[in-house]
Amino acid sequence: MKKPHSLRARFATDSGIEPARGEPQLHRSHKDVVARLRRAEGHLRNVIAMIEAGRSCAELAQQMHAVIRALECAKGVLIHDHIDHCLEAAVGPMAGREKDLVDEFKEITRYL
Repeated sequence: MKKPHSLRARFATDSGIEPARGEPQLHRSHKDVVARLRRAEGHLRNVIAMIEAGRSCAELAQQMHAVIRALECAKGVLIHDHIDHCLEAAVGPMAGREKDLVDEFKEITRYL
């Protein structure tokens, strides 16, 4: 069987997930990413309401930190899922030193 040319097509073929024609590929983590983004959205709405209500700067900073943290977590989940699934789908199964290098790369992405 001939391998598909695009990374997206290869991932879909290798994972058994076939995206609808013209529709974006959903990954396993996307449901979790959406939940995290909705959480961030809720925190952001709260920050706006707090500003309009004249709340203290310390309380505002705390809620803004929650927004940033929720976004960082969503980004981390997305990046790690991409490394785990899309990268392996593109290069094929890895073992030994190759897998160690990818695991090391994944670990360092925590600091993005």
